[in-house]
Amino acid sequence: MDFSFSEQQLQIKDSIEKLCKPFDDQYWLDRDTDGEFPEDFCRALADDGWLGICMPEEVGGSGLGISEAAVMVQTIAESGAANGGVSSVAIPLFGVNPIAVFGTEEQKQRMLPPVMRRDDIPCFGVTEPDTGLDTTRLKTTAILKGDHYVVHGQKVWTSTAQVANKIMLIARTKPESETKRPIDGLTLFYTDLDRSTCEIRRIEKMGRKCVDSNQLFIDGLKIPVEDRIGEEGKGFRYLLHGLNPERVLIASGLVGLGRAALKRAVTYAGEREVFGRPIGKNQSVQHPLAESWIELEAANLMVFRAAAAYDNGEDAGAYANAAKYFAAEATFKACQQAVMTHGGMGYAKEYHVERYLRECMIHRLAPISPQLILCFIAEKVLGLAKSY
Repeated sequence: MDFSFSEQQLQIKDSIEKLCKPFDDQYWLDRDTDGEFPEDFCRALADDGWLGICMPEEVGGSGLGISEAAVMVQTIAESGAANGGVSSVAIPLFGVNPIAVFGTEEQKQRMLPPVMRRDDIPCFGVTEPDTGLDTTRLKTTAILKGDHYVVHGQKVWTSTAQVANKIMLIARTKPESETKRPIDGLTLFYTDLDRSTCEIRRIEKMGRKCVDSNQLFIDGLKIPVEDRIGEEGKGFRYLLHGLNPERVLIASGLVGLGRAALKRAVTYAGEREVFGRPIGKNQSVQHPLAESWIELEAANLMVFRAAAAYDNGEDAGAYANAAKYFAAEATFKACQQAVMTHGGMGYAKEYHVERYLRECMIHRLAPISPQLILCFIAEKVLGLAKSY
C-alpha cells in the first residue's frame, strides 16, 4: 500500500502552488473585506485548464480522477485561499458531474467546455427553505408545457448565483402523492439562469464573504426540454452520483485549511515571547498543536482512501462521508487552536486565523451535518436500525 503522491500528483501540487502565489493572504483578506468575487483567481485556473481536471478528455478535460482534484483543492486551501478559494471553483469541479455521467453527447459538448473555459458560470439549485437535509421532499415544481418546462419555487444557500449565468436545478416533475417514493418525481436540469424570472437575494453570512450565498425565488422560469439531464423523475439519483466526490473534495480542502491555520500558529508560537521565552516552549501551547498535526494527517489519509475508492469504482459512500466528518472536526479544532495560540492577536484580521476559523464552520454544517453522517455510518456500515 503506497501512501505517497504519484509524480503526476506532485506536479499538480507544484503547479497549483505557483499559480496561487500572486493570490496571497492579503488578496484573500481584501476579498473577505470587500466581498468581491475572486473572478481573477477563477480565471487564472481556467486559463491553465485546471477547471477541467475531472472532465472527460473527449470534451476537452484532463480526464483525471477525484484523487488529482483532491490534491488541487487541498493545495488551493493550504495556500491561504482557505474556503473562499476552494468554493469559488467548487461547482465547476464537481457540480456539473451529472452532465459528464448522465448527459447526452450533445449536452456534454454543449454544456461542459464553456464551464471549463469560464465562459459559463454555474450555480447549484438544490436546497430549499422548508426541507433542509430532507432533500427528497423538495417542493419546487417543473411542469411540462409542450417543448419546455415552467418552474416555480424557492431555493436557498445557492452559492455563486450573483455571478452565475447557468444553474443546475432539481425540481419536482411529478407530485409526491403520485410516486412510490418521494425521490421518483424529481428531475434534474442544467439551463440558463434567467434573471427576469428568478429573484436572487444575497444572504449575509459568517464567513466566505467573497463567494456569495443566496435565496432564489423562481416564478415562471422556462427550461427547454433539451436542457433536462437524463430521464424525467431520476434527477435525485443523478445527484447522488456526485455526492461522494463532493464529500471528498470538501474534506481535502478542509485539510488544506487546517494546515494553513496550523502553520500560522506554529510560526507565531516560535516567534512570540512572553516572560522572556517563546510561548512555543510551553507544553500547554505545544501539545494542542501537535494533536492537530496528528488529526489532520489522519484526516488526510481518510480523504485519499475515499478518493481512491471512488476512482477505482468501489462503493465510496462510507469513506467519503467519514472523511468529510473527520476533516471538518480536525480542521475546526486546528483553526480554533490557531486563534488561541495567537492570544488577543488571533482576534485581529491581519493575522488571518480568525478568517480561517470562520471559513471552516460552513463545512461542519453543510452540505451534510455531522449528525446525519453518524446516522449514515451507523445504518449503512454498522447495520444498526435507521433512526430518522
